[in-house]
Amino acid sequence: MPSTTPTTSVLKPGNTAVITGGASGIGLALTKKCVAAGMKVLVVDYNPATLRKLSEDKELGGGGGAVSTVEADVSKVEDWKRIQGTVEKDFGGQINLLALNAGMQQKTSFDDADPAGFRAIMETNLFGVMNGITTLLPLVKAGAKKQQPGPSGETTTTTTTAAIVITGSKQGITNPPGNPAYNASKAAVKALAEHLSFDLARDAPSVAVHLLVPGWTWTGLTGAAGGGQKNEGAWLPEQVVDFLLSKMDEGQFWVLCPDNEVTEAMDRKRMLWSAGDAVNGRKPLSRWREEYKGEVAEWMAKEH
Repeated sequence: MPSTTPTTSVLKPGNTAVITGGASGIGLALTKKCVAAGMKVLVVDYNPATLRKLSEDKELGGGGGAVSTVEADVSKVEDWKRIQGTVEKDFGGQINLLALNAGMQQKTSFDDADPAGFRAIMETNLFGVMNGITTLLPLVKAGAKKQQPGPSGETTTTTTTAAIVITGSKQGITNPPGNPAYNASKAAVKALAEHLSFDLARDAPSVAVHLLVPGWTWTGLTGAAGGGQKNEGAWLPEQVVDFLLSKMDEGQFWVLCPDNEVTEAMDRKRMLWSAGDAVNGRKPLSRWREEYKGEVAEWMAKEH
């Protein structure tokens, strides 16, 4: 059963957060929430311009928390060693919230003979998460163990003292055609997050794991960086973070965000259909194939 202790209890004065991709989009919205809660936040980002803009953001001054930054490439193990050193020096090695949010997206095709695009996406989206886990998980576990209350002689619900949020993608679950490298990277991230949740339930039950799966969100990856007008169907990053925190309070691993066009119910139906390709022996990616168009429409119209 999920813990009944609110995970967002980690958002409180004196606690610390490490947020990758924290200088823009969803990461920035989460950074602001943490600072408003009085936390010390280490923002990791590869873009010096967004880091500089973050340091000039006046909204971050009134929450009682504090922000420091590290310019780093999450795909590089040596950069993670620098991040680890900063956490140990400035935070005393304490991490109450680790948000592995950095990612990249670019179109890839099997017609391209150069695999560099595939490799770049995998190194950032997949190994950026893996590097963060292998480097900082020992600190997260050690800190959570120190903060655990001693045994009272009674059976009690495990108290959450730390949380790990990993940003996935619906494309890593429903696998829409058109961007195989990105979809594969996020599918692998989903598998890592599931295994991490399972392992920590046994080894460090006070550390909660959450897979954040945003819907259509207006960020730099979806056009916001170009200064265009937000599409009405997209959520703002702040809405995504509010939804994330509500699901963390519920003890939910799965944070399947809707948007202004797609409901949670629609997402569930799409995911069930995708899983049914293997179970029912359909052709892969059947949801987008013409011969299944009518069957898909009927499926989506049914109550499940």
